[in-house]
Amino acid sequence: MPRYEMLNNIAHRDLRVATGFGPEFGDAVGMVPAYPSEFAELQREYPIFLRRDTASGAWQSVVLLGFEQHENLYLDEGRWNASYLPGAAAKGPFLIGFQENRIDGELTREAVLHVDLDHPRVNNSAGEPVFLPQGGNTPYLDHIATVLRGINDGHAFGAEMFAMLDAKGLIQPVTLDVQIDAEHRVGVNGLHAVDRDRLAALDGDALAELNRAGYLEGAYLMLASLHNMRRLIAEKQRRLRLQGRN
Repeated sequence: MPRYEMLNNIAHRDLRVATGFGPEFGDAVGMVPAYPSEFAELQREYPIFLRRDTASGAWQSVVLLGFEQHENLYLDEGRWNASYLPGAAAKGPFLIGFQENRIDGELTREAVLHVDLDHPRVNNSAGEPVFLPQGGNTPYLDHIATVLRGINDGHAFGAEMFAMLDAKGLIQPVTLDVQIDAEHRVGVNGLHAVDRDRLAALDGDALAELNRAGYLEGAYLMLASLHNMRRLIAEKQRRLRLQGRN
């Protein structure tokens, strides 16, 4: 279970974070959350899909990393083979929490960094330091803060964006059933995507509404990202060939 604490430069002055990649760090996952604030980067290398949260019914965008629950085809011998790391993976053990303060009699919520002290990346001996010796933030922590701001902003934007796309009938289920080779067939359940034909059939008013809200670009980026399924399939085929030789 995670053990989150509000980050501070006294209690966590010696904190370090391992920044390598591997199953030991929790990187062996078939998908991770994605956010519209990073779609422009993600669509170059990852297929972006949507999933509906079974509890809340809300939509969440995800990038597909593999065809099985614990398969990350971008992970290879301690490397993450992509030029852009999804924010959900880059943030490591950190998240944004909220602290309530009363200022001039008004209750406000302030965003503050939290760290999971039981995360496998966290230690006091190896990896990137979080704080400088005199107590200031390291460049690594500044980078993490930027990543988390993007996630926080993208989460709120995405909730409204996907609700509008759904209201216009643009989010449709995807049958992901892929014949990898003569002996291997893979599938992933529960995925949805923007329907290209339905998007093309929208009238001018609907397209203008999506564009004014800033959602049209995201819809097209999601569609463009699906070409990266070829990359995933090719990497799966390569690994199966390697297994066959061993």
